[in-house]
Amino acid sequence: MNPATEANQSGQKQLTHNEIERISALIYQRAGIVLTPQKRDMVYNRLSRRIRVLELKGFTDYINLLVANPESDEWQVFINALTTNLTSFFREAYHFPILARHAQARGGMYNVWCAGASTGEEPWSIAMTLEETLGRSITGPRVLATDIDTDVLEKAGQGVYRLADIDSLSEQQKKTWFLRGTGAQKELVKIKDELRHAVQFRQLNLIDPQWNIQGNFDAIFCRNVMIYFDHKTQEKLVMRFAKMLKPDGLLFLGHSEHFNSANSPFRLLGQSVYRIAE
Repeated sequence: MNPATEANQSGQKQLTHNEIERISALIYQRAGIVLTPQKRDMVYNRLSRRIRVLELKGFTDYINLLVANPESDEWQVFINALTTNLTSFFREAYHFPILARHAQARGGMYNVWCAGASTGEEPWSIAMTLEETLGRSITGPRVLATDIDTDVLEKAGQGVYRLADIDSLSEQQKKTWFLRGTGAQKELVKIKDELRHAVQFRQLNLIDPQWNIQGNFDAIFCRNVMIYFDHKTQEKLVMRFAKMLKPDGLLFLGHSEHFNSANSPFRLLGQSVYRIAE
């Protein structure tokens, strides 16, 4: 049985073609996310839970609730529900030596924007790399970590992970940057305070017309984020990122993300890393 097209055992009504189109339009309008037909079951499963919590009759009632209340906190719940978060420490590991070399060449006043922080593994990995390369910062956080999803940002800020989540790290990194829990929490680890000073977490929607952040970053990480946007939105973001970077700054994208650098201020260095053209 396809849950998106049939009523389930709890009596939840099916997700109609009109409803999925309206939901797709709303999430695109608010977050720039493009929902493909393959996401239909995901939309059904995630939003049907919310519909039950709110004791609504079905998807149309939920859609109408959002539309009738454009400033409602429910919009953030809606966005959080339809945001996909898949990350790990030092994911796409080949980027971090490139970051380290770039940081070492430019000196201590080095700042990175992680525009897609998810549950925090990526910005903490960036911070570890910079701390190990440049030493402790005396000027405040080196990494600004943003995400549209407030739920994952809360987890990121807590800095608590499963012991298995840091399997890929060296023993020295585990010892330097993490505290292991005891007793009932022995399978958990927590980011040490020595690293916490290096990262600032903030909520930010990349398609907002204004970003309430300071520019002049040495590098921007926006990996595995733009795959959820259409080509027009991707092009706008790339141009906006260029304005936020210092001369000779780097833009790190995911391995499956590409754009035509000939029509942008960036030049491809390789391995999904782009440099501002001189």
